[in-house]
Amino acid sequence: MSSKTLVVYLMSGSDTPELAAAAIAGGADLLEIGFPFSDPLADGPVIRRAAERALAEGMGPSACLDCVRRIREQNDVPLVPMTYSSILEAYGWERFPADAAEAGADSLIVADLPVDERPELRRVQLVAPTSTDERIALAAERTDGWLYLVTVTGTTGTRVELSPALAPLVERTRRVTDVPLYAGFGISTPEQAAEAAELADGIVVGSAALVAAEDGPISLERFVGQLRASLA
Repeated sequence: MSSKTLVVYLMSGSDTPELAAAAIAGGADLLEIGFPFSDPLADGPVIRRAAERALAEGMGPSACLDCVRRIREQNDVPLVPMTYSSILEAYGWERFPADAAEAGADSLIVADLPVDERPELRRVQLVAPTSTDERIALAAERTDGWLYLVTVTGTTGTRVELSPALAPLVERTRRVTDVPLYAGFGISTPEQAAEAAELADGIVVGSAALVAAEDGPISLERFVGQLRASLA
């Protein structure tokens, strides 16, 4: 088995537990579970569409936590809800992480919460090519388990080639920390996954996984299996 970690992003929904099982069967090591938000600044068109469908289906925070709970009942891989600060603001800054942990979440990602805000909230921190060395060091110090390297400046989505900004970002980050570095945003194909994994300790695939999931669990399992094989 590859020592590289494969993280797959899925949006919360009624069919997500079944899709989660398929992603794990395909070789996912960790699942990032999206909590839909009406104004997702970091998200590209695929994740926005998935969020709109989830909201139309009634996937508010409580329903999303139930989704995490259902996935946890069936699987033991780490589960990390990915959400936005306004959802925590509305739900309760202390209540949300407590309820998420109770549902079976292992950590949190709060996409738009800067590292120096809410330091008491344990979460996976994000760093980007635009982050200063000082911010990278602070994020590495405060992150929960691993650092999420945003490979591009802009939104998520499939791209034709791996961002040239990833290599320098990994180099700068390695200088200040030895926590695992997982690269995401724009990794769409097994070839890009392999290229990113040569630099980072793991990869995160979101939009491309959601596109595969639109054709059902078998399609998703096949796609995740291709990603896993590329990391061998």
